[in-house]
Amino acid sequence: MTHYIYLVRHGEHQDAEHGLADGPLSPRGQRQAELIADRLSGLPLDAVWHSPLLRANETARAIAGRLPSVDPEPTALLFDCVPTGMTEETPAAFEPFFGSISDAEIDAGRAQMADAVNEFLMRKNGEVHEVLITHNFVISWFVREVLGAPEWRWMTLNQAHCGLTIIAQKQGRPWTLLNHNDTGHLPFELRTGIPDPMPV
Repeated sequence: MTHYIYLVRHGEHQDAEHGLADGPLSPRGQRQAELIADRLSGLPLDAVWHSPLLRANETARAIAGRLPSVDPEPTALLFDCVPTGMTEETPAAFEPFFGSISDAEIDAGRAQMADAVNEFLMRKNGEVHEVLITHNFVISWFVREVLGAPEWRWMTLNQAHCGLTIIAQKQGRPWTLLNHNDTGHLPFELRTGIPDPMPV
């Protein structure tokens, strides 16, 4: 018996390039959401959780459209956030990123992700399949947590829009990363959202 968590970054949102914090999915984002929905459609899903932000909500609705038995639920634990600030181990190259982020935002992000880990990385009985539709930094934190990597390493992990990351836990074993940022369901032109696109 295995507990599977499918971590999905929301689809591309409209006018993201203009610095808007949130918005509806762009036409490309809608297509990304449809394709991840198709990818997940054969799974016996027990739950779909999503960030309350509009771009994650619309991605969740696309999945529900392919899986009518699933009723996605919002949770503030999956909001976009910054889970840590600079640490002694963080390479100096990352320091400019934190220039516009307040200590209060970092404290809130740290608390949120501690609660999210306690909520979602809790082993449930039986065979479980859950989808979490959230944001780049949140997925990075979950992956870092599963790997037991230093806190700052979340900054080196990136997910494409509607990329698929899978973590799993068998009874009596630790959580394991099965795959990270799988974009096999997305044609090359829909692989957006990562700062350094893959060359192949």
